[in-house]
Amino acid sequence: MSQTITIKDKQFKLFISGHEISAAVKNTAAEINKSLKNDLPLFLVVLNGAFMFASDLLKEITIPCEISFIKVASYHGTSSSGSITELIGLTEDVTNRTVVIVEDIVDTGTTIQKLTDILKHKNAKQIKIATALMKPDTYKKECKIDYIGIKIKNEFVVGYGLDYNGLGRNLKEIYISA
Repeated sequence: MSQTITIKDKQFKLFISGHEISAAVKNTAAEINKSLKNDLPLFLVVLNGAFMFASDLLKEITIPCEISFIKVASYHGTSSSGSITELIGLTEDVTNRTVVIVEDIVDTGTTIQKLTDILKHKNAKQIKIATALMKPDTYKKECKIDYIGIKIKNEFVVGYGLDYNGLGRNLKEIYISA
């Protein structure tokens, strides 16, 4: 694990180690296993960013569940664009289902709000939100974030599924602008 890396024109320094991420994922999974033990949740993974978190999280989920994927976008470069483009839609029937939205990071909450609205419109029984990272200082929506891996300050981060202009998603650790 390198302490500093360069991606395109930016320098990043190590922020959260792989060990810290793994511990947060296991704690998050334990919470989900406990709170949804009497349910059959559908985990709705938001691509591209949540793929690493979802993979690690779902390996720790011990309750029966289903998994699906949706792709939305709200970032451009290092800042949120403020709008959502649904790229790949939801194909499962969520009527009377518990749906757990799996996100890489909750920032302003725009993506979460949009997905929650879509799921409510499709008559989901219960909507839960699980995120690897949460920026509480920038969160502006009303949706409850049920399962939070790690809370961070309002900094741009890369790695563990999060990218800088398409690069860095494959890093096992999370880096912050140097």
